Amino acid sequence: MKKIFNYKFLLLAAMALSFNSCKMDVPNINQPSGSAVPTTREGIIAISAGLQMYYSTNGVAATYFYPAVTARELKGVATFTNTLELEAGGTELPTANGNILTLWSSMQKLLGMSESVLNNAASISTLTGGTLSGTLANAHLYRAIALGALATSFEKANTHTQKDGKVTFVDRQAVLAEAIKSLNTAIALVQQTPISSEFTSSVTGSTIHLLNCLHAFNARFNLMAGNYQQAYSEANLVDLTKKSTFTYTAISVNPLWNQTNILKYYIVRENLGLPTGLFETGDKRLDFYTKLSGTTLQLKGFSETQTGEVPVYLPDEMKLIKAEALLRNNGSLTEARDLINEVRTQANGDLFNVNASLPAYAGAVNKNELLLEVYKQRCAELFMSGLRLEDSRRFGRPAPPQNTTERNRNFYPYPDQERIGNPNTPADPAI
Repeated sequence: MKKIFNYKFLLLAAMALSFNSCKMDVPNINQPSGSAVPTTREGIIAISAGLQMYYSTNGVAATYFYPAVTARELKGVATFTNTLELEAGGTELPTANGNILTLWSSMQKLLGMSESVLNNAASISTLTGGTLSGTLANAHLYRAIALGALATSFEKANTHTQKDGKVTFVDRQAVLAEAIKSLNTAIALVQQTPISSEFTSSVTGSTIHLLNCLHAFNARFNLMAGNYQQAYSEANLVDLTKKSTFTYTAISVNPLWNQTNILKYYIVRENLGLPTGLFETGDKRLDFYTKLSGTTLQLKGFSETQTGEVPVYLPDEMKLIKAEALLRNNGSLTEARDLINEVRTQANGDLFNVNASLPAYAGAVNKNELLLEVYKQRCAELFMSGLRLEDSRRFGRPAPPQNTTERNRNFYPYPDQERIGNPNTPADPAI
């Protein structure tokens, strides 16, 4: 245990170092210093635990808050230039913006850490059985999460890191395909060799159900990729009676709490940032996710305490994925409506207490109207989970520059630090 602790200590120290572009130079954690970390059992286990620790703190902070401002869930109120630029959006969001660099670089770091495990774990003779399968599957999960975040924020991205930093870019559909490939590989590994208790105790802890997470993210990314039958099937495989959560300590704090109560850069927009017609009066999720502090609407939900848990995914996302997949695949309108109603009418019993307590859907039962209802329910149910910007595009919502009510950018520009170090960086999107 002492040996593992020492590796974790070194891992945390390395995480604090800056990460430029996609370049993996020593002592960056993506290319750990010395041979011990990537080529020993203890080192691989430490990096595996570090994947979860890094994403649940740095990763969640970047991928939840910045797109939330762009998708008008939050309003940037700090007087820092980065926050003001993100709030303004459009052509006023420059390539030098520090928040966009943080989003880009944190996902590159997560991608590189995942590759460190995937490239070295199988060659360690003492890493076998369910500990090996769990370690590889866990790395594939966080590789997929990194790729998914890049694909939902940028028009193009890399799917691998390179030591010289000169990665090539592919379109976002290809990035999503790589994420799905990793998740399929991970699921096969765990199904063939179930994860060991050692892996659970050393890496994920008891609050994460790895196979459920793999199916949930596979459902999510297949939906984004337009693979509707696969999305439906994967969502069906998620056990909705079990929850998976990121946990925190006084040292490794809940990033939602930290941003809301310590940094205070953002406040919540009225009615979860939804325009008239999309927010339904009486929706109890408003009181779950927000609270009034004086005259300021603040984030509540999973940001209440320093060590409060944050869901890896919400169970009702799977119901809404199934409903949307059915509708886009011209499936059963009745089944889609019933799935929507399971989310709308739930008054208690949700694993995370995210209960809408609304009456059953009473609108027209046709594809377009039900798709709009899915979007409305996703916006409320999955508030502040990093998904609304992608949802806004996928559902064809009003777009900038003509309309900035629901989003002020379509995709982010590439950070200057990437372009300076990599001649393969594509042209920035217009908006």
